[in-house]
Amino acid sequence: MALPLATGPEATETVNALLKKLRPHVPEAPSVTAEEVTATLSLIFANQLSSTKSALFLHDLTITGLEQRPDILAGCANVMRSAAVHIDATSLRTAVAARDVRINNYHGGLCDIVGTGGDHHSTFNISTASSILASALVLVAKHGNRASTSKSGSADVLARLKTPSLPKLENVTPDALPRIYEKTNYAFLFAPNFHKGMKYIAPVRKEIPHPTIFNLLGPLANPADVAIEARCIGVKKQDLVPVFAEALKLNGAKKAMVVCGDEDLDEISIAGPTHCARLEEEGGQVDIKYFSIAPEDFGLPRHPLAEVSPGKSPEENAEIMKRLVSNELAEDDPILHFVLVNVAALFVISGVCNGTKSAFADGKTVIEEVGPGGGRWKEGVRLARQAIASGRAMEMLRIFSDMTNEI
Repeated sequence: MALPLATGPEATETVNALLKKLRPHVPEAPSVTAEEVTATLSLIFANQLSSTKSALFLHDLTITGLEQRPDILAGCANVMRSAAVHIDATSLRTAVAARDVRINNYHGGLCDIVGTGGDHHSTFNISTASSILASALVLVAKHGNRASTSKSGSADVLARLKTPSLPKLENVTPDALPRIYEKTNYAFLFAPNFHKGMKYIAPVRKEIPHPTIFNLLGPLANPADVAIEARCIGVKKQDLVPVFAEALKLNGAKKAMVVCGDEDLDEISIAGPTHCARLEEEGGQVDIKYFSIAPEDFGLPRHPLAEVSPGKSPEENAEIMKRLVSNELAEDDPILHFVLVNVAALFVISGVCNGTKSAFADGKTVIEEVGPGGGRWKEGVRLARQAIASGRAMEMLRIFSDMTNEI
């Protein structure tokens, strides 16, 4: 938890003391507390820290490795959410509860699927497509932004996705969010609409020649966190899997999975094994299970990443995404399979796949086979396919787009 925000000489003294602790660059820097780091980050969001000291602070957090300490990452995510534009928690929870989309062990809360980015693979917008398909069954609060390390960010592709109207992402404000959930399971939270304080640090980040802690915080700083029940987060390096898992646990997450493909991919890989950490509550205690999963566990073949739309423009990816959601891709299309495994993961983590009755009223037999990490991954894929075939995912996206034009 962040220290009370200091101002004037007191703030300067606090920041100077922290910067001295960070130099010389000692790995781990055990004398630095999470409270010191979060208090300094609070100053950045309040525009009370100079660009020079902000740059030193961010640079040293990276060099010392402190940005990958779970307590610091968790604390900084809390600060970032606290600095975001306020969402009325009561109104949001009321709107979410009114949807009443409880299924099996899924209790009807919001879900998110997101990656850190920065893995340099430039694959298709997997998490964005997955979030749309997932909204056929669960409430989705997809948190995202424009591209920073790839050609096509989640906001870039979604803003070009006609259904038949183009969504106006700038209209999805904190006040509008409960109204959107009154009509649809899907909402995209465009980061600049919520994290206004990021404008103060943007010029500094451009001058720093390497990623900073802000390149990690996005997936942990969903402004609708107060109503999130389940999430699947992809990280760009394997050693970040336990870091994010512990950070999520510290911040009270009870249903979550952190994943990293064997290629250091911030998604569940369709090309080979994926390293996973699953948070699950058992007997009032949240446990973290570590395991690996592969496409075969989902009942799907492997595909080289080179086949999964590398480096395409937002316009091209939007067209592929529309065909995917409209059920126009071939059943063996590598992009479809890539999306299916990631949707399946969110369905498993949310609890939708538990139970003996299908989440869709399709009369089909539930696949009860349990795979690595205790998940019904094949059932998740079956439901993901049905999300497309039923037209339900497209319907949720269309309503969302229409509402962003009406607000």
